[in-house]
Amino acid sequence: MRMGLESVVAKGGGKAAYIEGYRIGGKTGTAQKAKDGKYLVNNYIMSFVSIVPANDPEAVLYLAIDNPKNTALLSSYTTTPIARRILLDIIDILKIEKQSGGMEKDLEWTDKVMYEVPNVVGMKVDDAKKLLVNFTIEYSGTGDYIISQSPNPKEKIEDQSTVRLMLGNKK
Repeated sequence: MRMGLESVVAKGGGKAAYIEGYRIGGKTGTAQKAKDGKYLVNNYIMSFVSIVPANDPEAVLYLAIDNPKNTALLSSYTTTPIARRILLDIIDILKIEKQSGGMEKDLEWTDKVMYEVPNVVGMKVDDAKKLLVNFTIEYSGTGDYIISQSPNPKEKIEDQSTVRLMLGNKK
């Protein structure tokens, strides 16, 4: 069940709640409201229930919006972006740590492509450049070797983001 919920967030209608490095599970819901035994026209409850982390839940979030206006009639567009912001706060407050082994998000055409920054410290500049083809490189200092880098290795950053390299001489 937890794997199924995680797949909703990584690959299904809950993608807007996906948080890189955290295993989020969830399920969207759209329910047409009824009154006196008849469905109301254009009157819905949009909902999203989620767990974090999906493999060993520490928190459950239930978010419902009663009859949202000026939006698509799909919970995946209305509730999941709001839930993501709340989940980020939950992760921070509960000090939930990043973990590996989660499902990778299926990218849509509007998603930004992210790449993991390789460790280039100790390499010659030309060798580092070959590994950093997906990034813009800024250099500081002088020398033939990389003595430090920012962001740190294994961080994921957006395609063509800047990686700063401090140059020096190998000791």
